[in-house]
Amino acid sequence: MNVVLIDAGGANIGSVRYALQRLGTDAQLSADPAVICAADRVILPGVGAAAPAMARLHALGLVDLIQQLRQPLLGICLGMQLLYDSSEEGDVACLGLLPGRVRRLRPAPGVRVPHMGWNRLQPMAQSPLLEGLTGQSQAYFVHSFAAPLTGDTLASSTHGEAFAAVVGRGNCFGAQFHPERSATTGARLLENFLSGAVA
Repeated sequence: MNVVLIDAGGANIGSVRYALQRLGTDAQLSADPAVICAADRVILPGVGAAAPAMARLHALGLVDLIQQLRQPLLGICLGMQLLYDSSEEGDVACLGLLPGRVRRLRPAPGVRVPHMGWNRLQPMAQSPLLEGLTGQSQAYFVHSFAAPLTGDTLASSTHGEAFAAVVGRGNCFGAQFHPERSATTGARLLENFLSGAVA
């Protein structure tokens, strides 16, 4: 399995690579279009803000390439948010692979933003990406912005309000949580993404 992590400058790249190594996959880190296009699976990790991340992808000449990928693509955390049409964070246009606008989580009494910690996943649709995960599965989140619930939402979570935790449309998938920090839940999601069932 040829897996490529897009080198978009995310701070979680090292930990994602290590999580994949624990599953027996040595992923290559690259911003080379030829390397990315030749991959069996592509992962877009991300930690930080949407506007600088999109600026880096534009500077690397990777926006059109990512939009045209036909192999399975997984966005993680900010990488998932970049899959959408746009983000309130910096009021920036994103990759447009999923319809919708990423918005800031609203603080409320007892609801702190950023959302940091373990939360339960609530499956909302059948998908090979969720194989082995249930409504009791917990994942680790660190984020201030989130995608809305749409027909592309595979699993939701709640922090004051419900938001998309796992998404999928065609060959495009995303996890708002950090699978590399989510113990067995995260390992199972990554293993599912690497399997032949996700295509």
